Amino acid sequence: MCNQAVSLVAAELERRGIATVAIQLLRDVAERVRPPRALFVPFRHGYPLDLPSNPARQHAVIEAALRLLEDSDLRPPALVDLELPGS
Repeated sequence: MCNQAVSLVAAELERRGIATVAIQLLRDVAERVRPPRALFVPFRHGYPLDLPSNPARQHAVIEAALRLLEDSDLRPPALVDLELPGS
């Protein structure tokens, strides 16, 4: 699904009381559409979790996204850069 559509769906779900996190590949789209919570990842287009041959890295991306839901200081709209060790 495209970055803009994901952001718009996330905003509607949040209005209905469902917390969301979008994983964004395009910072400019996220800044323009402003999803409630988004994790910006610096990977190639089409690879929001990085390469399929690296499951440990994929799990780290998912864990980073889920941590955004746990952060009580984070106020929507929030765009957070992915920070992975060894990046």
